[in-house]
Amino acid sequence: MSIEIRKVTAHIGAQVLGVDISKPLDEEQVAAIRAALNVHKALVFDDVHLDDEGQEAFARHFGDLTTAHPTVPAVDGAPNVLPVDSERGRANHWHTDVTFVLNPPQASTLRSLTVPPYGGETLIASSAAAYRDLPEPLRALADTLWAEHTNDYDYAVPDEEKAAQRAQFTSIKFRTVHPVVRVHPLTGERGLFIGGFAQRIVGLSKDESRKVLDLLQAYVARPENILRHRWSPNQLVLFDNRITQHYAVDNYDGRPRRLHRVTVAGDVPAGIEGKESYSIEGDASHYTSVAA
Repeated sequence: MSIEIRKVTAHIGAQVLGVDISKPLDEEQVAAIRAALNVHKALVFDDVHLDDEGQEAFARHFGDLTTAHPTVPAVDGAPNVLPVDSERGRANHWHTDVTFVLNPPQASTLRSLTVPPYGGETLIASSAAAYRDLPEPLRALADTLWAEHTNDYDYAVPDEEKAAQRAQFTSIKFRTVHPVVRVHPLTGERGLFIGGFAQRIVGLSKDESRKVLDLLQAYVARPENILRHRWSPNQLVLFDNRITQHYAVDNYDGRPRRLHRVTVAGDVPAGIEGKESYSIEGDASHYTSVAA
């Protein structure tokens, strides 16, 4: 059976059928999945039967793996697997994975282990569609901007447990400057490379930065640019971390929700003039290699 790609929304998302990702893929299958990812940004695989090792093997078709996270512990015995567990915190804010390091992951895989009976969706937004939506004056401005991304920023910690989680998350402090408009290395598409870890526009004050980032982020979060994925058992979602953002919706009344994440090492982002991102603080060599 040949691979079939079924579009889910106009701007982002497709369902992939006709491939068993629990088995080694041949070059033609990998090329077809990569091509679909380039077009649709997020791919959904149903009825997958993978353990952690199988998820790692699938992700490895697309490049070297990162470790689970620069500062957060991995699943026991699986250093490349991050538990995305509602009991350990909820990423209910728009973000692109690990943009505070010099070369964030190029792609992320999420696999469902425990899904709540309702809610718990993952929203995935196309930052390429957001860029295309910008009025010309805003697009021209965004093309010139650079933003500092960091894992160490001010937010409320309501109790000791959350304070401990924050201390762990910031145990190594990272500050990296990325172009606000990133050029995708495979497609040449431009996308808004911002999200929750982008805290300051270079050359602007904190308050000015927040206003500009909020204005641009509003285009990313437009409903037309979002795939709202409702999890079912035995699903895997692969998304292009270079040109998307995502958000875990906290609407399931505290019921158990657990996914496992495996990410693929990425390249150093570049802006429209070819200038690359640069690091101010933090060494992530223990976390990721740099993809060519």
